Amino acid sequence: MREIELSLNQTQKIRLQRALENLQCLSSKSAANASVTVADTIPVNNEDNILKGHGTLELDGEVVATVCGVVDRVDKLVIVRSLRSRYKPDTGDIIVGRVVEVAQKRWRVEIHSNQDAVLMLSSVTLPDGIQRRRTAVDELNMRNIFVENDVISAEVRNSQHDGTWQLHARSDKYGKLERGQLITVPSYLVKRCKQHFHQLDQYGALLILGCNGYVWVGELTVAKDGMEVDDVNESEKTNANSIGEINLEENYTPLETRQNVCRIANAVRVLAVLGFNITVEVILELCDLSTSLNLDIHDMLGAEFCVAVAEKESSHAKSSELLIAAIASELCPHSLHTLPALAIPVKIASSSECSG
Repeated sequence: MREIELSLNQTQKIRLQRALENLQCLSSKSAANASVTVADTIPVNNEDNILKGHGTLELDGEVVATVCGVVDRVDKLVIVRSLRSRYKPDTGDIIVGRVVEVAQKRWRVEIHSNQDAVLMLSSVTLPDGIQRRRTAVDELNMRNIFVENDVISAEVRNSQHDGTWQLHARSDKYGKLERGQLITVPSYLVKRCKQHFHQLDQYGALLILGCNGYVWVGELTVAKDGMEVDDVNESEKTNANSIGEINLEENYTPLETRQNVCRIANAVRVLAVLGFNITVEVILELCDLSTSLNLDIHDMLGAEFCVAVAEKESSHAKSSELLIAAIASELCPHSLHTLPALAIPVKIASSSECSG
């Protein structure tokens, strides 16, 4: 994705800076302590036999960070996850990739990582949908499934001994993606969650948030039932004109749906420019905000709308903080000093992510 540059006037710069400063102040203390820069000391308990992982180094009896990022702790293992690094796959990640090569019994897929992933022929669902062994005929017909430059969705399966990651697309929700836009964002803005496929029925669009930083926004299509296809009589199949009309109707995307896809895609781009975490809830809020302001689709990428989004998130975070403070005061009026330990639901990346 081409980097979007905002042309801010003096007033807009002050408003944007004030909104971002408010969001940074409202972020929880625990989240701030988890962010480190190079040579920062990581607080650990030496009695627990801490294991020093990637991004850490022992210096003068203390564990210090060697990269800028967020501290992750897994049992006794302490690592620093770099925010600006390339995407590192993990088993079970939902990814969106582009086919770059059709090889023997496999496709090579670019997944926005240090090296390409591999999708084996045995790891995809055949067009007939029958579970069987792959034959030489299936290998010859691989280009009927995926070809170069096809955008696909898949799941990370496992890693090989040479570091190559294997994908699989056996489920019906995985496969080739058409009639949409592919947006590239920093991978750290897309958090791993239970659901990465979102059907936005009100917009007639499909949203896929890939863990690798590839976001797909396309038309929401309904898969046809195989029994209905088999019931088509032979007379209709031989009618060339009717077939041409059916294909034209199937390949046509309504103008309203195309506009909705562009509006959702621009909402994702605005969040990426501002450094906010990309979730379906925030994307829908931005679409509703642009509609309420009667903005055209191309105006969403303007400086004024970006500043308005930052101010809206700042006010939302402030109201959330006041709500948490009110609930805490009602439950335990004498324990307000423990409030910073609560996680305030601020939908923005941490300060190190924005500056890193």
